[in-house]
Amino acid sequence: MRDYDEITAFLGEWGPFQKVIFFTLSLIVFPTGFCGLSIVFVGDIPEHRCLIPGNLNLSEAWLNRTIPLEQGRGKLQHSQCRRYRLGVIRNLSATFADPDSINMSEVEQEPCLDGWEYSKDQYISTIVSEWDLVCDNDWKGPFSMSAFFIGVLIGSIISGQLSDRFGRKIVLFGTLAVQTGFGMLQVFSPNWEIFCILNFLIGLGQISNYVAAFILGLELLGKSIRITYSTLGVCCSYASGYMFLPLVAYFIRNWQFLLFTLSLIGLLYIPLWWFIPESPRWLMLNGRVQEAEAILRYIAKKNGMTPPAVLFNDLELEDMKAKSKQSHSIIHLVKIRKVRAITIINFLMWMILSGVYFGLSLNTSNLHGDDYLNCFLSAAIEVPAYGAAWLFLRRFPRRFSLSGSFSLAGIVLFSIQLIPSNLSVISTVLVMIGKFGIASAFAIVYVYCAELYATTIRNMGVGMSTTASRVGSIISPYIFYLDTYHEFLPFILMGSLAMSSAIGVLFLPETVNVPLPDTIDQMQTMNGCIQLSWLFFRRWLIQTGVRHLGLFKCRSNDRNHNQFNINETSGEANVVLTIKCPHAVHSLLSMNRVSTVTSARWTRWTAVLEAPTFIFTKPVQ
Repeated sequence: MRDYDEITAFLGEWGPFQKVIFFTLSLIVFPTGFCGLSIVFVGDIPEHRCLIPGNLNLSEAWLNRTIPLEQGRGKLQHSQCRRYRLGVIRNLSATFADPDSINMSEVEQEPCLDGWEYSKDQYISTIVSEWDLVCDNDWKGPFSMSAFFIGVLIGSIISGQLSDRFGRKIVLFGTLAVQTGFGMLQVFSPNWEIFCILNFLIGLGQISNYVAAFILGLELLGKSIRITYSTLGVCCSYASGYMFLPLVAYFIRNWQFLLFTLSLIGLLYIPLWWFIPESPRWLMLNGRVQEAEAILRYIAKKNGMTPPAVLFNDLELEDMKAKSKQSHSIIHLVKIRKVRAITIINFLMWMILSGVYFGLSLNTSNLHGDDYLNCFLSAAIEVPAYGAAWLFLRRFPRRFSLSGSFSLAGIVLFSIQLIPSNLSVISTVLVMIGKFGIASAFAIVYVYCAELYATTIRNMGVGMSTTASRVGSIISPYIFYLDTYHEFLPFILMGSLAMSSAIGVLFLPETVNVPLPDTIDQMQTMNGCIQLSWLFFRRWLIQTGVRHLGLFKCRSNDRNHNQFNINETSGEANVVLTIKCPHAVHSLLSMNRVSTVTSARWTRWTAVLEAPTFIFTKPVQ
């Protein structure tokens, strides 16, 4: 029976319609590049110190000594959270004209009871200076970004299920409306609490919009264009939006004007509703065959193709209707053993990937050099990273491409601790190389994850994977707080996690040159590294056991029972094995020494051989 790609082959791969969809869906991803990461400038911490009231009548010399000096970042600087007790300073200034004549280290200190004064050299205002998110309240700045990612987490759960149930197009534009509307309202936040609530609501739409655009593009475009779309299309559009952020922030130094300007861009996408159709693949799998056929004929007309008189035969229609009646929920991601293994590895990989990516992205203001230039470079490095991902996806297996990207990021980030403190420029370069590796992994993982899951649960699988990644995103604003314990601990942590992901990826199935699975049953036919490793291990174990009989010992409580009997006349060993592993079964069948196979039975649902018994002979050496 034909699959979706075979049914729609008459449309062509790269006609006028596909070109319009490629660029419009890529363009719709542009705002997601700056929506979340705007906190880099909106929530940046300006230089600040305790505010000294102007009614103290202190001399210039005493005003300059009201703030104690402390060691920070390898140098002496004015304290940002403490000041000398003003009552004591007033009395001392009345007695001593020169503050150098007394030992200031013995003067009692107090917190900034009158608030703070902030430098305006770089910013007119940020949310930090607006609501004094410093010192005892310094946790509120990173939490503003964590609130955004909590919204993304909840939004991924909701949008994934809604998209599979109600369609890709509605969720795509619905999440864009949420992102744009609440972004405008955020400008009028009266306090930090309202700002966080609105940031949470914006998070409901941001990455959910990205995932919906990604999935819709995969289902509307042909096989040969999907990799280009998911890397050079969607990812480069995201990177362009990211690069757009520091350019706008450089000229708009007020956080309210900056957010409002960025939010207005979302209104430009309203006309695209009439250019982007619903996914025919989704319509067919949900039993709406006539709507899918109408869209396919419209695409054929745009491409100048003549569609066949009958797009689907009766058997294919019945099969699609049967599939449309299948109800799939989140439980199907973990219900079957093989799908469950894929889901668990995916979740862990996405959490680490997102934590490292956003940890590096949010730390650009702490790197050596200009904040705006560092942010732009951090965004610009993603463009060649996505180009590299495109080449990897076209020429190499998915697993090794993703594992190699993780390895590059892990090795480079782990090596930063070896760079001397006086060579901070080299550290910045290594951070950018690490960002290159992790961005490349991000581009590959979207393609790989979408290919791993069946159509019936694909949007849910990708959506739940991005949901799991939000755990890493939520933690990412706090990763660089670890430098209070050790200067390089954040980079050591991120490098180690990236390397662990590089190893974990190798246990997923390979999807290169494999048709996209439409059903969960088709997912179970995909072979993974775990299975192949187990197959070779069983082959080696059996061969070695026959050669060295002492390695096999029969135990009544063993799951796999083995018995060896030596025929003294012929010098042959009769080996009886009761094995439940189907891959060992295939291994034995491929060997020419199998003489008898008994007690083999396939279960209906898991297709696993239960307790097959093999008897084969080999001369004893």
